[in-house]
Amino acid sequence: MTVHEEVRTRLAGDSPGVTELRSRIERFAGVPASVLIVGESGSGKEVVARSLHDASARRSSPFVAINCAAIPQELAESQLFGHERGSFTGAVSRHTGFFEAASGGTLFLDEIQDMPMALQVKLLRALETRTVVRVGGYDPVSFDTRIIAATHASPGRAVREGRLREDLLFRLAAFTLYVPPLRRRENDVLALAQTHVDRLNASGGTGKRLTSQSLTVLRRHSWPGNVRELHNTIERAFIMADVDLDLQPLPVPKQREVVLDGALSIPIGATLAQAQQAFIAASLRYFDGDKPRTAKALGISLKTLYNRLALMTDVAAPAEVA
Repeated sequence: MTVHEEVRTRLAGDSPGVTELRSRIERFAGVPASVLIVGESGSGKEVVARSLHDASARRSSPFVAINCAAIPQELAESQLFGHERGSFTGAVSRHTGFFEAASGGTLFLDEIQDMPMALQVKLLRALETRTVVRVGGYDPVSFDTRIIAATHASPGRAVREGRLREDLLFRLAAFTLYVPPLRRRENDVLALAQTHVDRLNASGGTGKRLTSQSLTVLRRHSWPGNVRELHNTIERAFIMADVDLDLQPLPVPKQREVVLDGALSIPIGATLAQAQQAFIAASLRYFDGDKPRTAKALGISLKTLYNRLALMTDVAAPAEVA
């Protein structure tokens, strides 16, 4: 399979936004400069990053992906840059950080705006010098790693809100790729769905297929959870189907929750799961998408919040503000 064919398979569809995205991936793949990928949660930012890596001369070297928001703050520096034996309690041996682990290949930093500000300073220094210093060490260690970063937030807004250093943004965004949300790729939904069904059939040695009713359901849904929601929907139907994937109409996000004076009103009759999802979604909107602040306000870990969001399909539905 050629590079062009591989990229097209991963990013199926012929909508203008995706056609342009594939073209830019092929254009930027051979460039050593950093790339910033911007797109909503679930839109396929890691797929784009992997496509850049696999279309480059680094394809035979490691692709290391980390979520900056999911790493505990006290371990973040050690995870990124490594540590020496005895540098802190529990450091019983030297640890190779992500920069060294990805040497020769690509390091993908997802949700870069959620990286602690103090660590952003050290990341900027590493990018400028092309070296890292392990925690507890003194000698700089050189690395040959291409950096690809991603964010679901507006980079400019993240800078204005003090969540992302402007100088780091300039360093990361030598080139910027925008991943369109699925609601702006209406004509791509069926192609994406069929590609995923084909992949599942190939993996399981089956011949399951989408029915005409399923195609209608796929066309009519708004897909607030983007490609991730589409894939999850297809996989659930695939597991349950004998031959035909007969999708039923999917729930449409409704503006039922009412926020008044900072309080969330949920109608009687909502399930516990729906109430929990509504509360998480409203909290996330209240904090302007800031996941660390949302997790802290909810009294849960950031990892737990990400796990809950992965199960939700209506986070994008706006609450009605009275």
